[in-house]
Amino acid sequence: MTNQESPVETATAADWDAIWQFFNTAFHLPPDDEEKASEARLYEPQRGLLVRDGGQVVAHAAAYSRELTVPGAVLPAAHVSLVAVAATHRRQGLLRRLMTRQLRDVHDAGREPIAVLWASEGRIYPRFGYGLATQRLHLSIDTHEVGPPPPAGPVRVASATSCQAELAELYDRLRPQRPGWSSRDGRWWHHLLRTPRSKDGATGQWAACYAGPDGLEGYATFRTRSNWSDWVPHGEVKVEQVVAATGQAYAALWRFLLTIDLTRTVSYSFAALDEPLQHLVEEPRQLRGRLLDGLWLRLVDVPRALAARRYAADIDTVLEITDDLLPENSGRWRLSAGPTGAHCARTQDPADLACDVRDLGAVFLAGTPLTALAGGRVRELRPGALARATVAFGWHRQPASQETF
Repeated sequence: MTNQESPVETATAADWDAIWQFFNTAFHLPPDDEEKASEARLYEPQRGLLVRDGGQVVAHAAAYSRELTVPGAVLPAAHVSLVAVAATHRRQGLLRRLMTRQLRDVHDAGREPIAVLWASEGRIYPRFGYGLATQRLHLSIDTHEVGPPPPAGPVRVASATSCQAELAELYDRLRPQRPGWSSRDGRWWHHLLRTPRSKDGATGQWAACYAGPDGLEGYATFRTRSNWSDWVPHGEVKVEQVVAATGQAYAALWRFLLTIDLTRTVSYSFAALDEPLQHLVEEPRQLRGRLLDGLWLRLVDVPRALAARRYAADIDTVLEITDDLLPENSGRWRLSAGPTGAHCARTQDPADLACDVRDLGAVFLAGTPLTALAGGRVRELRPGALARATVAFGWHRQPASQETF
């Protein structure tokens, strides 16, 4: 049977061992039974798609059923993951078949108007309508040079797993306020806070907690790694998450992280572009931030997605959308929206702006202004429409994400 004839199958629980071995091989990962067991608890076989050749898995894509915060709302979102094609079967159309089938399944199920993923390479997913919706800063901080925030109160430290209920309660309370944050049930918390077999000599996860008069106001999860040179300490703090309800909690947590004994550097891969730390330290250059891509987002149901989020300013505009994989999304759509609600419906009126569905994905979380896409991707068909839409699609907080999946 040729690869073009091999059917796209729905996975079963019995396929997990083969899927995990295939995925590890595709991403050059060493065997890890603990990681395999943790991922198995998350896997939803009914949402897994695979292709076999000679009985062997040669292509796979999955999705998790979670929610995602968007400007002014929380939406069901397909969290796409575990996507790979065997090195022996590249450039045979398998990835396109998988992604097209997955988008069709999500659209026809009618539950999730958007899909999100982390990309192994940025060139891959725009072909399937995904736009770069968030960016992040990787910080490599020199703690001797940066100058920490001033003292802001005491912090207690415990193992991250022992604090799981407290951390989850605060995260869930703050999650609706930050576009880009995903829902986490108990399985996801276990997965994020587990102590994996260390591959870099670091400890398991600790939680630094800051409490106010009414309870927990902020936490940071982190690991530490010992390092010495000529009897001089050069330890590292590896920050996983920082979540704070108040400025005082945020400052206290970062002062603690930047002043842990026997450490000289702090790394953090999920800093937001509007991270307050950039304005709290004495020498922000020593944060040594490096810009990286974050979430890629795809509108699966254009009118539902556009009507579900909120907008920074009132707008009434007609968008002409192109979507090669889901033609139901193509055409002209009138968006009448503002801070309190939105409505989106088909129209025959002349368009004000024209773009591809991936451009809507890029601006949907308010992390990319429409004007940044005006160099040939978004076309202004009515003078002034681009500026008005850019303001409306904005938001008062930059989107961010605290985890990969």
